[in-house]
Amino acid sequence: MSLPTSPPLEGLSAIVTGAGRGLGRAEALELARLGAAVVVNDYGQPGRDGSGAASAAPAEEVAAEIRAAGGRAVAHLGDVADFETARGLVDLAVAEFGMLDVLVNNAGILRDRMVFSMSEDEWDSVIRVHLKGHFNTTHFAAAHWRARAKAGETGVYGRIVNTSSEAFLAGSAGQPNYAAAKGGIVGLTTSTALALAKYGVTANAICPRARTRMTEDVFAGFGHPTAEDELDPLSPEHVAPLVGYLASPAAAGVNGQLLVVHGGMVAVVDRPRVAAKFDTAKDVFTYEELDGLLTPHYAGRPAGETFAAAEVLGLKKG
Repeated sequence: MSLPTSPPLEGLSAIVTGAGRGLGRAEALELARLGAAVVVNDYGQPGRDGSGAASAAPAEEVAAEIRAAGGRAVAHLGDVADFETARGLVDLAVAEFGMLDVLVNNAGILRDRMVFSMSEDEWDSVIRVHLKGHFNTTHFAAAHWRARAKAGETGVYGRIVNTSSEAFLAGSAGQPNYAAAKGGIVGLTTSTALALAKYGVTANAICPRARTRMTEDVFAGFGHPTAEDELDPLSPEHVAPLVGYLASPAAAGVNGQLLVVHGGMVAVVDRPRVAAKFDTAKDVFTYEELDGLLTPHYAGRPAGETFAAAEVLGLKKG
């Protein structure tokens, strides 16, 4: 981990959740490389479904790696879906580094099942970790920044980077819980962006595509390197620089945005647009009128086509 000559995040502090492995680890390392002091959070459970005993080892190993490279980092063991644990995480950043400047929400689990087979617990657990976990840390970070602004501090600096998914954009048949949580995170992000802009805080969301423990089966057979020294096009290292940018002063004008990122590509996703509009010829629509307008509009479309732009996914086997 080499440091740039003039680190853009020098003097800032950051929290990265789920940073013991995969994407979170790459993001924590990148923020540290750019000069930030980092609180490395992870619950450390071995199963990607959130199973197994919690362990401090993953977070501690990443924090140690940052310190060995000359950076500043502390580890935090905890489940961010627990409200009080999230409070303690933000308090730790403030206690260790004086204040919190950057929050990167990445922690998550998978419990995949078709909607007709999914149990209540499989639904609740994924919504809890992804969506409630994002809310919990955002709540306490936002309260920290607002309190500083209310106390008269000028130039409050705050950056939130949330993790959504292309599963939200185009659906994912075996992940109704995950897709719903990721869609909720986009709504949380845009709401937060509007609420906190006046305090000098931005909130953005990314849809990363990366080969990690969470996605090893999803991306099996896709985009593997063709040469021994070639970086995997689905490596988390392709995602981390965007997180570093969004956390930086350079991104002050980027707020409430959703960006897809992978393999050397960043796509800015526009807000949903109206594709067609129909007005009733009378005061109120009738069934017959809607049938005459909407049925021809959807005729000939591929079965199962969703509202999302298919080209966003663009998965190609390599």
